[in-house]
Amino acid sequence: MIDAVVVGSGHNALVSAAYLTDAGWSVRVIERDTEMGGAVSTVERFPGHAVDRGSSAHIMVRHSGIIEELRLADHGLTYIDCDPWAFAPAPPGSDEPGIVFSSSLDDTCASIEPACGQADADAYRAFVGVWGPRSERVMKAFAQPPTARGLFSSFWGMDASDGGSELSRQFLTTGDALLDGLFDSERLKAALAWFGAQSGPPMSEPGTASMVGFAALMHTLGPGRAVGGSGSLSKALAAKVRADGGTVTLGDAVTEIRRRGEGWVVRTASGEEVAARTVIAGCHILTTLDLLDNGGFDAAVTAGWRKSVRVGPGIGMVVRASTSSLPIYPSAPDLASSTHGLQLLVHDRAQLRRAHGAAMAGDLPPKPVVLAMSFSAVDPSIARPGEHQVSLWSQWHPYRLSDGRTWRGGSGREVAELEGDRIIAETDSYAPGFADSILQRHVQSPWDLEQELGLIGGNVMHVEMSLDQMMMWRPLPALSDQKVPGAPSLFLTGASMHPGGGVSGSSGRSAARLAIAERRGSLLHRTVGRLKR
Repeated sequence: MIDAVVVGSGHNALVSAAYLTDAGWSVRVIERDTEMGGAVSTVERFPGHAVDRGSSAHIMVRHSGIIEELRLADHGLTYIDCDPWAFAPAPPGSDEPGIVFSSSLDDTCASIEPACGQADADAYRAFVGVWGPRSERVMKAFAQPPTARGLFSSFWGMDASDGGSELSRQFLTTGDALLDGLFDSERLKAALAWFGAQSGPPMSEPGTASMVGFAALMHTLGPGRAVGGSGSLSKALAAKVRADGGTVTLGDAVTEIRRRGEGWVVRTASGEEVAARTVIAGCHILTTLDLLDNGGFDAAVTAGWRKSVRVGPGIGMVVRASTSSLPIYPSAPDLASSTHGLQLLVHDRAQLRRAHGAAMAGDLPPKPVVLAMSFSAVDPSIARPGEHQVSLWSQWHPYRLSDGRTWRGGSGREVAELEGDRIIAETDSYAPGFADSILQRHVQSPWDLEQELGLIGGNVMHVEMSLDQMMMWRPLPALSDQKVPGAPSLFLTGASMHPGGGVSGSSGRSAARLAIAERRGSLLHRTVGRLKR
């Protein structure tokens, strides 16, 4: 019997495995896919191109301390700072300047002033001064399980001179309300709303103010690009696990998790049974419940949990493209300013609202809302010499389409490919000539994301990141402490758990720490028992 089996090889699962092997545990990671890393993985989609399957920009994990604690640089992980970290072009056809968000607050405000006015430039400086420290506290809260005590400790010392009522109100308000209270320019509001909306919820939802506020933290440490692709993080984690004696098995799906004696048996599709004292489940929470059902867990209990978890209608889709050149935005001061970071292709929040409303009805957005990323501009190693690579994330697109339509199949060109055309055309409206630069493309609809990456309902965040499914409510109160009631020594990690989706690794570290603490407590209990005898 080994110390632990880790189910799945998403980056949170690998973080758990790495902390356990670092503590001297015998660990085996078992992954259904032949590629490691889940949504944090990179493959050769086009000849000579290392193309991400899921995430591309890494933000939260660079603030977590995990990279340093696990010494991942020793296992080949290198980051390039994306600076400027974002660019918001002027509306198509406009002669206005674009907005360049740099790590330098002074440079950013200097860019905002000619595009939006001096008042908004000053307001942005004040916004960063308030929400930067707040966001640092939020990141501290992400680093531990979401207990009331832990959250209180993380937020202690925040600007709450009135006893906290105004502070709590600001955290619980909508992103739109925060923006309307700070700025006049709709262009600036739209750019920051689009940045905040990357977590999934529209900025009209309560509790989304902090998602907008997270932009202030980018002036401390912005998005980073892992050299070689997003999957380089997963590869470094796996290398760490193996260097410490752990193993990673690919291409053999776990089919059940069963309690046996004081430990667990994990059965795979190949028929192998692996006995372990501890299990850490790093897959989607609904997948984990299925595995427990298959292993004889109380189906009535899991059915109740399953009904309470809200996956939502889906978030979005991606077009990956190899190109002959980088996107060229007429409103950019130079190529580096617009292509080194996130390209926020929206200038009016009405476009965001229409897209979300359409998705809720199962319809395609009237006009796609695009986040463009061209990381070959900072890391040429991911593209063939003389070529570039661009990813176009578009939000919101529903998993289930209305009127009986499907993303793949049917007569004529598939909906996924037709929508890919519209996403490219929207990008081309901001960067004329972009469509003609495309050499090859790969479209990932919400259905494709589910099929390839196990992202149920096409939700890259696993379950909705709305206020009632965050912190001590994620994915629901009974499971929010990363444990399964009635299943000792089984721990939960992944985007389904606090702090949610995105590349952070925090739930992976928390799960490993819980497992190690449980083992120490058990050993202490046995030692005390022997001494008493």
